[in-house]
Amino acid sequence: MEDNILLELKDIHVHHGGDTALNGISMYLNEGEVVVLIGTNGAGKSTTLKTIFGISSMKSGKILWHGKNIIPNPKEMVERGISYVPQDRGILKTLTVKENLEIGGYTVQSSSEVKRRIDEVLKMFPEFKEKMEKKSGQLSGGQQQMLAIARGLMTDPKVLLLDEPSLGIAPKVVKEVFKKIKEINDHEKTSIMIVEHNLKSISKIAHRAYVFDKGKIVAEGNTQKLMTSGILEKVFSTKKLAFS
Repeated sequence: MEDNILLELKDIHVHHGGDTALNGISMYLNEGEVVVLIGTNGAGKSTTLKTIFGISSMKSGKILWHGKNIIPNPKEMVERGISYVPQDRGILKTLTVKENLEIGGYTVQSSSEVKRRIDEVLKMFPEFKEKMEKKSGQLSGGQQQMLAIARGLMTDPKVLLLDEPSLGIAPKVVKEVFKKIKEINDHEKTSIMIVEHNLKSISKIAHRAYVFDKGKIVAEGNTQKLMTSGILEKVFSTKKLAFS
């Protein structure tokens, strides 16, 4: 893939209280690329996404957007074209599917444009056409994850940040979620940065991977090559990462 860097992190340090969450990480995301962040629990993967989106504050380092230094905060990141789907999905379960999608388009000023974007999202997620008035809390775990991703697309993002989309859903549904993520990348050309433990599934759709350990990046490169190189087995026990 020809390098066309959209988002870049340089020597990022993040502290949570007295603990170091990120210790000098540097990484990048190209236009149209899917990059996966892998590692053990507490290694800094989710903190990386939160730092990009402006939820976690940097102690030092730089985040570049189209080569320009920025100081992230959630509202401005959405306006720039970056959407974040958290690990807990963030679905408002007492609201309907339609209301959740409308909230996803909160930065859009025109009601007609919100409607147009809902129509576009429903082309990608046709399963929600008959569920628009259904309470989101009545959806299955897999459907809620799909809704969270669909809501994230309401801002028509250039970058989608996904934090463990396979968490807590059945293996059969995981395949559907990853298929949808690949479709978004292929058809919408959306760049995606994804935190994921299910390496076997994500390796089929991710172009590159960054391997985290104790707040540092300890390996990076082509996902398939990393999977077969033996590096992951050396860095982590297979009990800590889902290789199947």
